[in-house]
Amino acid sequence: MTYLGGDYDVVVIGAGHAGSEAALATARLGCKTLLLTLNLDSVAMMPCNPSIGGTGKGHLVREIDALGGEMGKNIDATMIQSKMLNTGKGPAVHSLRAQADKKDYQFRMKEVIENQDNLLLKQQEATEILVENGEIIGVKVHTGAVYPCKAAIICSGTYLKGRIFIGEVQYDGGPNGLFPAMSLSDSLEENGIALQRFKTGTPARVDAKTLDYSKMVIQEGDAHIVPFSFETDRIDINQVPCYLTYTNLETHRIINENMERSPLYTGDVTGVGPRYCPSIETKVVRFKDKDRHQIFIEPEGLTTNEAYVQGMSSSLPEDVQIALYRTVPGMENVEFMRSAYAIEYDCIHPTRLKPSLESKDIKGLFFGGQINGTSGYEEAAAQGLIAGINAAQYLQREQPFIIDRSEAYIGVLIDDIITKGVDEPYRMMTSRSEYRLLLRQDNADLRLTPMGHEVGLISDERYEKFLAKKAAIENEMVRIAQVIVKPTNENNEILNSLNSSEIKHGVALSELIRRPEIKYLQTKNFDSDRPQLHWSVIEQVEVQLKYEGYIKKQLLQVEQFKKLENKYIPNGLDFSSIGGLRIEAIEKLQEIKPQSIGQASRISGVSPADLSVLLIALEQRRRKPENNKGENKND
Repeated sequence: MTYLGGDYDVVVIGAGHAGSEAALATARLGCKTLLLTLNLDSVAMMPCNPSIGGTGKGHLVREIDALGGEMGKNIDATMIQSKMLNTGKGPAVHSLRAQADKKDYQFRMKEVIENQDNLLLKQQEATEILVENGEIIGVKVHTGAVYPCKAAIICSGTYLKGRIFIGEVQYDGGPNGLFPAMSLSDSLEENGIALQRFKTGTPARVDAKTLDYSKMVIQEGDAHIVPFSFETDRIDINQVPCYLTYTNLETHRIINENMERSPLYTGDVTGVGPRYCPSIETKVVRFKDKDRHQIFIEPEGLTTNEAYVQGMSSSLPEDVQIALYRTVPGMENVEFMRSAYAIEYDCIHPTRLKPSLESKDIKGLFFGGQINGTSGYEEAAAQGLIAGINAAQYLQREQPFIIDRSEAYIGVLIDDIITKGVDEPYRMMTSRSEYRLLLRQDNADLRLTPMGHEVGLISDERYEKFLAKKAAIENEMVRIAQVIVKPTNENNEILNSLNSSEIKHGVALSELIRRPEIKYLQTKNFDSDRPQLHWSVIEQVEVQLKYEGYIKKQLLQVEQFKKLENKYIPNGLDFSSIGGLRIEAIEKLQEIKPQSIGQASRISGVSPADLSVLLIALEQRRRKPENNKGENKND
């Protein structure tokens, strides 16, 4: 028995980090949106580590914020500790990471969603997508209700046919003890969406009362907290410490002696797991030469004794888990509150997606998050935001909103998964970006706020503040280039105190700040008329000066990149008709259907020789008059 549950412009399936951003984006862009979740208590849940950000991931969060997303604001409001990672390296790889009060994080995001105009949050399991003539027309749920819609976004996380593994114990289940979604996979396959099987896992949550922190190394937060959101001026909190400890040879002995009981090694788990976040048993097997591995104890919140044991993800039986955890210094008497487990789940092949994250097979159907073969809250939220924006663009018959890999880590992420595909859960890292000196986390607002404003997610008030900041940076760059520091004894004494060479003639203040050993704030004595500036303006001035040469070089590389990206490949081009292309290249090009020569160049199996053949064929096609009449570039 079915019945109509209500008409919506957009139905978003799943209310995790991807679904939350997707639904907020479509609603804020004027679309009547329904957000479905298996459980209202799982909105924006953190089933794995209780943190946001990290290497590469912090970049994504600041880009989400610069475009008008919610994640940055949410973690700023609910963090209990903050650290800037990689400060010993250059600014391109500096990355924010904050411990969250995971329940506060959920509750605040749920409150934002519940109070958003045009958005209804509902606890129901989506069981079918309804498709007619290759186009989405609705979503059916387990109660029999049908919700007609013009677009749908699937953000199902790790719930599709989820299966839990704890040693010999195996059962159908979702993360954190929730139910799995067992029906939607079949509906996707019936509609021609091919699926693959991936795996991830999580460590035990332990009772903090049973830990001896005196045997561990305390890990404090930073004295100066840098917010994730460009709208957050400052954060003043009493930070909670984390702790560092290590496994040892006894830990590794227990793991090795019980390896035959791990479903990862018995063949019970068939899904592919993340290379960059392996289980403790995988680490012990893979790195036999290491006597120990780092373990971090991270509090899950201010009102709970649950602590997350980062680095000890496992699918070993519970009795083995307890035994090996108790070999770690400070954990000799540890008690579990939740056991570690592995979870296997269905996801799609993201090469079947357009850059807008719309399906190539079903019009109006978008995908975001772990269903696209990625891992991580931040990667999910970034995709959810882009899918949400593009669902709104689709309904309003506007051009898709596409960010390329020279503009943002979000662009790198999406281009990687849709062009190269995924054979393991994809994780964002700074090394994946060839333009990472340009795509720093500190300048995400300068890069993306104008785009967020144009698309409609950045308010006029926020945009005016952004323009004021941008002007302040530009004005200060001009001003300090005109301040001349004279070669007086006093000035040279100051330079000596900074371990910098003396000057023999007048030098622009900007030239002194370019010196690696001199910071902007250390030049106050040379600059009596210095204006009062916000720390973020000072940060930009300093980075842009010190790395000016490298930045100019990368801008030239981006210019070359754009030339290839702007060489569009016509829709529907039959690659098999192009003589000279190798069979492997034809197969890959037909599968991916790249939108440009640039995208084609990043497809595995397409060689430089194939690109030359393709360029010649496109030029020949361009010169034929019949091919120049009303030809579309790409949708």
